[in-house]
Amino acid sequence: MLTAAVSRVLSGVTQKPASRVLVASCKYSNNATLEIKKCDLYRLEEGPPVTTVLTREDGLKYYKMMQTVRRMELKADQLYKQKFIRGFCHLCDGQEACCVGLEAAINPTDHVITSYRAHGLSYTRGLTVQSILAELTGRRGGCAKGKGGSMHMYAKNFYGGNGIVGAQGPLGAGVSLACKYKGNNEVCFTLYGDGAANQGQISEAHNMAALWNLPCIFICENNRYGMGTSVERAAASTDYYKRGSFIPGLRVDGMDILCVREATKFAADYCRSGKGPILMELLTYRYHGHSMSDPGISYRTREEVQSVRSKSDPIMLLKDKMVNNKLASVEELKEIDVEVRKEIDDAAQFAMTDPEPPLEELGHHIYSSNPPFDIRGTNQWIKFQSIS
Repeated sequence: MLTAAVSRVLSGVTQKPASRVLVASCKYSNNATLEIKKCDLYRLEEGPPVTTVLTREDGLKYYKMMQTVRRMELKADQLYKQKFIRGFCHLCDGQEACCVGLEAAINPTDHVITSYRAHGLSYTRGLTVQSILAELTGRRGGCAKGKGGSMHMYAKNFYGGNGIVGAQGPLGAGVSLACKYKGNNEVCFTLYGDGAANQGQISEAHNMAALWNLPCIFICENNRYGMGTSVERAAASTDYYKRGSFIPGLRVDGMDILCVREATKFAADYCRSGKGPILMELLTYRYHGHSMSDPGISYRTREEVQSVRSKSDPIMLLKDKMVNNKLASVEELKEIDVEVRKEIDDAAQFAMTDPEPPLEELGHHIYSSNPPFDIRGTNQWIKFQSIS
């Protein structure tokens, strides 16, 4: 009789998968104090801390975000090869610690502008994977309604995605000028690559930001190659964090999300205190070539890429920290991987089946708020109406 009663009770209990039971039975730490690499400093007496606290909640969030960016970029690679994505496409897999670490340290009201390698920052600034992949395939459900593509994605307080090398430098200084003018204690993060760092307009932006004491954080994402040219062959000085000359700078391990987070917090506090601009160099690496038309192994060896993957992969580094400090188990992180893959697969299915925008919408959204007006097409006899 007792056996029958126990059986009835157990039959009403929902059975969990074995992996869930194993994860639930683990004893986790709530947080861990970790050492991080010291930053190289320029014109600064002190820099970011060399220890930081990582909570279990933050660690799981960062891990999922980085895995999402990684899987999203790999799916974009697949869609490009299947010809669902056309034109320019610059992937950022390998650089996930930069975009996720940056967002972990700033306020939603702060401003970000970057180059055409923008998918990761588009996601961390709030766009969904579905809207990003749909934009890549040119569909109506894309974040720019299918009319921007890889290099032109926007979100609240995120200004792209700029197709011209270095063009975001002066624009970021302009956004910083607006922040100072409004006195809202906001800052602008202006990102560019090591290739763009040699452009004159970047130096001009440095000069104006310093002259006007603007709250601008210039960030050089140094992934060691400007297109197919190594930094050693392209720059007389590869100390990009010193390129501001009269602007203080720091060089950061851009493969460690915690280093990026703490350095970004330091830089943001510096700017908010009214000290003017600061320059950060993030030492990072891209696994893909410069763009999808670049195999990425004509100017570097497969062994070099594999060496970085095996020793400095940002997702691997965070995973090791979390497991070794009992913030998560390998099984729990594997479950996150499965969830992320499903999210990416579902988003890709939408991006392949959502309709393309009709031709008559080609001229829409030129202005955010403006009465409808006509614009000419490729010749004077073709007219489109622009509706805000």
